[in-house]
Amino acid sequence: MASWNHTIVKEFYLVGLTENPKLKTPLFLLFTLIYFITLVGSWGMISLIWLNAQLHTPMYFFLSNLSFCDICYSTVFAPKMLINFLSKHKSSTFSGCVLQSFFFAVYVTTEGILLSMMAYDCYVAIANPLLCTVILTQSVCILMVLASYSGGLINSLTHTIGLLKLDFCAPNIVNHYFCDIPPLLRLSCSDAHANEMLLLICSGVIAMFTFIIIMVSYVRIIIAIRRIRSVEGRHKAFSTCASHLTAVTLLYGSVTFSYIQPSSQYSLAQEKISAVFYTLVIPVDL
Repeated sequence: MASWNHTIVKEFYLVGLTENPKLKTPLFLLFTLIYFITLVGSWGMISLIWLNAQLHTPMYFFLSNLSFCDICYSTVFAPKMLINFLSKHKSSTFSGCVLQSFFFAVYVTTEGILLSMMAYDCYVAIANPLLCTVILTQSVCILMVLASYSGGLINSLTHTIGLLKLDFCAPNIVNHYFCDIPPLLRLSCSDAHANEMLLLICSGVIAMFTFIIIMVSYVRIIIAIRRIRSVEGRHKAFSTCASHLTAVTLLYGSVTFSYIQPSSQYSLAQEKISAVFYTLVIPVDL
């Protein structure tokens, strides 16, 4: 606790996605449109699901929670990023930066776990469609969603507490468009090796656990689809999981590139590019 008082830095300056002034206005318009589509699409999906009794099934219950998660973690960084495109002073207070990294870690982890839960739901819906509501009862679905948010909260708290124990003296320039954990660790004047290892291990464990669930579910989905005789039935079964599979590929590919690699091979410039996928593209895709 005492080491927290040694932090001199009171605010951070965000470099942003680009320093080219000619690109700022086009990118502002593009990302404003993407953020607007994410909000409208996600809130529309949630409203449609909750107002239509026929959509009160496990699949749409998970989808509504995933849409809510998309809204939350997009809102964590998008408004600040859009303001910084038009502002000369791209600063963020120390506490604001820590809170942004905390909430982003909560929702991006929750999103990953929710996607693994949805993979299992896809398997049940295809392999045992008549028993879907029996296997995935309302209480079971609620517990699965709570487990997803709990996992996100625990993972985020672990890294945030570790971050708060570090000293930040100088410099205070974050080479990113939001306060993510890896670029913040690079600015610490304390030894952040333990934090980097913790980030690598936690991200690896969560990714491996959820990836195994997804892979096992999809192997069993493929087996179940092969048993369907009609071509139309196979196409309908596969289309049920197509968007989910796309989101999984984008999320795990970009997050793995950003977090699950040694710090010696870490590139902040490349990480910003991969971050665009898991912060902007995936919410629109879903």
